[in-house]
Amino acid sequence: MGNTFGHLFQITTWGESHGGAVGVVVDGCPPRLALSEADIQAELDRRRPGQSRITTQRQEEDVCHILSGVFEGQTLGTPISVLVWNTDAKPEHYAPFQDIYRPSHADYAYDAKYGIRNWQGGGRASARETVGRVAAGAIAKKLLRERCGTEIIGYVRQIHKFYADVDPNTVTLEQVEANIVRCPDVACAEEMIGHIDWARRQGDSLGGVVEVVARQVPVGLGEPVFDKLEADLAKALMSLPASKGFEIGSGFAGTTLTGSEHNDAYEIRDGQIHTRTNNSGGIQGGIAVGEPLLMRVAFKPTATIAKPQETVTAQGEATILAAKGRHDPCVLPRAVPMVEAMVALVLADHYLRHKGQCG
Repeated sequence: MGNTFGHLFQITTWGESHGGAVGVVVDGCPPRLALSEADIQAELDRRRPGQSRITTQRQEEDVCHILSGVFEGQTLGTPISVLVWNTDAKPEHYAPFQDIYRPSHADYAYDAKYGIRNWQGGGRASARETVGRVAAGAIAKKLLRERCGTEIIGYVRQIHKFYADVDPNTVTLEQVEANIVRCPDVACAEEMIGHIDWARRQGDSLGGVVEVVARQVPVGLGEPVFDKLEADLAKALMSLPASKGFEIGSGFAGTTLTGSEHNDAYEIRDGQIHTRTNNSGGIQGGIAVGEPLLMRVAFKPTATIAKPQETVTAQGEATILAAKGRHDPCVLPRAVPMVEAMVALVLADHYLRHKGQCG
């Protein structure tokens, strides 16, 4: 249960961190969308481990294989199944602490819920599960880009106590991908990289914030009351591993403003209705109004660290854990394509829902 996301554009991810493979089944993608493995691979390459010195050194090429739903380079309207083999799994790394509950991991929670868990890298609780999300997100991105002209760009806005200065209205993918930390503020990126290197040497980890902007989002996306667009975006982004907070528009900072300061005044610009400011983050009453959607997701420091930590075993005995293995000292750089993917999945789903109801 809980492995399927979406209403009309629906995905189901499958697979465990150190199992044979991971993947996704995408159902509800419209027919006749040009799609190739290269479209998906480009996004998986941004997410894959081992891509730089500040990410996990697990070496997975994450080559995708489309097994169904595409014929002669076009989607059929039938389920699209994408598979990625695990080629560098090392489950033996986890054998020494298979009966130890790792602090801030899902080990105890899974045992308490199911009475059984895959202790090899956390199984489904591992960020390896996001391979399927990113693959599905690549399809959603292409659908939105071709049908609506929508562009989704995420970037690292903060790592630990380092804050980047980024203009979400002008930031480009090329600027994001120009460095290994995926921060468009070049000077801040260098400080972030140095701090991540420091944390790794200390056997510790860091958290931070990914900001994401979606431009050219069609007016009208979103459903009233329970399926408000920001509510679905919040659910999607908070479902990502290690996510701990969500903001849209002014977010929590808006609480320090008065109503007259915070309200987004309407005006006519280029013959269209726009808001002069965008404190609402592009959504009013749960429905997109045509302004850029601007969101932020907070990620905790990576739970697996080399420093010794107090914990207990599954038998209830106190012990000390000093984790070993290949882990990200900071999840933020690889989280960027994951965040973009989840935003794309929500928008693609709401695009199809809006077209079905409103034409």
